[in-house]
Amino acid sequence: MSRRDPINPTDPEAIALAKTLLNETRFGALAVTHPDTGRPYVARVALLWDRDALITLVSTLSTHTQALIANDECAVLVGEAGEKGDPLTHPRMTITATAMQADKVACKDDWLGAIPKAKLYYDFTDFMMFRLLPDQIDLNGGFGKAYRLAPCDLS
Repeated sequence: MSRRDPINPTDPEAIALAKTLLNETRFGALAVTHPDTGRPYVARVALLWDRDALITLVSTLSTHTQALIANDECAVLVGEAGEKGDPLTHPRMTITATAMQADKVACKDDWLGAIPKAKLYYDFTDFMMFRLLPDQIDLNGGFGKAYRLAPCDLS
């Protein structure tokens, strides 16, 4: 007996759902490699979709920032569980990405427009901005709705 591939062909509905998740994203779980131990490390970070990448504002005092500086490979989980029902039935995405430092000054208006409370710390000198450029996108749209998207699907 052959196993059915659990990954569905990417279709316009999956792409639309992925774009909706990204445009609504303000926070997510950032997975990095711990710079001291080489072990997996996850931190909750603020995120914003910016045309072709997620951007994040992070402090150089944090472990996850030191990890991104040491190793630009990372992954991000986005999508929040709804108020009702099983959290595992709500749409979410895992995005494997490559991090690169971004121009914090150029991103300021967009960032503060989406996350206004960041005005309290945005200009602190220990904060820096990263662009997380997607390499692969795994979308789970709910039970039986698994898709693998390419970065070009989101442009």
